[in-house]
Amino acid sequence: MKDDKKKFMKLAIELAEHNLKTNEGGPFGAVIVKDGNIIGKGGNKVTSSNDPTAHAEIVAIREAAKNLGTFDLSECEIYTSCEPCPMCLGAIYWARIDKLYYAATKDDAAKADFDDSFIYEEFSKPKNQRKLQSVQLMREEAVKVFEEWIKKEDKIPY
Repeated sequence: MKDDKKKFMKLAIELAEHNLKTNEGGPFGAVIVKDGNIIGKGGNKVTSSNDPTAHAEIVAIREAAKNLGTFDLSECEIYTSCEPCPMCLGAIYWARIDKLYYAATKDDAAKADFDDSFIYEEFSKPKNQRKLQSVQLMREEAVKVFEEWIKKEDKIPY
């Protein structure tokens, strides 16, 4: 079993190396596994797709969800060439992935100019002290939509 984990991590690192050679995106790769089978994989595609959310983990999650026909990736594991950024970590939680394996750390990534420390710092600040100005508008109207969601009988909960 341990050899399988190394095999999956090796593939995630190979996906990162592929990006290094092809310039499709940053040097990151990810593989999602269920029951010992690869169900999703991805390399970072931010620059080639002009999509700032196309991180390797997100690409792999999208592929895995499509292949399984569900947004619920519980009972899955994700192998990433680097410790996930805040966005990807959030997506991993939202996808309900059971276990995360990573190779390089966020500090290793920061040394290569992929530094997410400012995001972590921003999250810890009160909203009114963050660099991103946040302005709340039309709360009452938006809350009505949630109230309707609560009453909806044919909703698909997630």
